[in-house]
Amino acid sequence: MAPIRTLFERQEAAAAPVLPDDLHMAYGGDLQFSSAGGRPHVIGNFVSTLDGVVSFAIPGKSGGGDISGFNQGDRFIMGLLRASADAVLVGAATLREAGGRHLLTAQSVNPSCGEAYGRYRQGILRKPPYPISVIVSGSGKVDLELATFRTAEVRAVIITTEAGLERLRSKGVEALPSTEVRAIPAASPVLPAPAILDLLWREFDVRLLLHEGGPSLFGSFLAERLIDESFLTIAPQFAGRNPESKRPGMIEGVEFVPQNAPWLDLLSVKQSGDHLYLRYASRRPV
Repeated sequence: MAPIRTLFERQEAAAAPVLPDDLHMAYGGDLQFSSAGGRPHVIGNFVSTLDGVVSFAIPGKSGGGDISGFNQGDRFIMGLLRASADAVLVGAATLREAGGRHLLTAQSVNPSCGEAYGRYRQGILRKPPYPISVIVSGSGKVDLELATFRTAEVRAVIITTEAGLERLRSKGVEALPSTEVRAIPAASPVLPAPAILDLLWREFDVRLLLHEGGPSLFGSFLAERLIDESFLTIAPQFAGRNPESKRPGMIEGVEFVPQNAPWLDLLSVKQSGDHLYLRYASRRPV
C-alpha cells in the first residue's frame, strides 16, 4: 500500500496515542473518537467519485470497490474503522451488493492487515474479536444464506418491523445460532433512526457505531442529526448520471434547504496517490 500522508489535521487536546505503531504509521497519524453521550457515537464511511456518485448501480458493479478502484488506502481505512467500532450497520441491499462471502469485519475488507487490526481491537481497545453486524430491513427481505448470517464467530443482528420479523421466522432465522432479530414498532417499513440507536445502546452496549449505508438509511440518520462524523474517500474519477439510470449520491430519500442543511467541520485531510481521505465532524447547533 502506498503511504497515507496527513495534509491537514485539526489539533485537539493532547492525548496518548491509541493506534499501535504499525497502524499509526500506515494511517499517517492517530485515530480517536469522542462520546456522543446517551447514545452511540455514529460515524459514516463512504467512497465517492468527483461528481458525487457512490454506486454505479450496475448488477455486479454496485459496490464501493468499483467506485474507489479497489484503492488500498480506502480499504485500509475502512478496515481501521471496522476494527474500532462496536458495531457496523448497513441496509440489506448494501450487504447484498458487498457479495455473498463478505463479512462486516476489518479482516474481510483488508486481509493483509488482519493481524494488526486484531491486535489493536483486542489488545488495546479490549473489544471482542469482531464488531456486531447490524442489518436494517423494514421488510425483512434479507438473504439468510449470506456469510454474515452463517459465520458462527461473527454476531449478527437484524433490525426490522413486526411484519419483517414474521417473514424472517418463516425463513428459519431462529435456527441460525449467531443471528438475532429485533423488531421495532413502525407505521411503515422505514424504521426510525432514533429507535435503532436506542436499541443498540440499551440491548447491545454499542458505544461506537460505524454506518456504511446505503444512502437512504444514511439519509434517515442525517435527517435526525444522528451522524456525528463522516469519513469520505474521494476517488479521482467521474461516473456521470442520466435520467434512465439512477446513480445515488451519499444521501437519498431526504433533502434539505439552506435554513436546515447540515454543515460540517473538517477534521483531517489525508492523501495517498491520487485519492483523498476526508474526515468531518457534524456541526452542532449553537
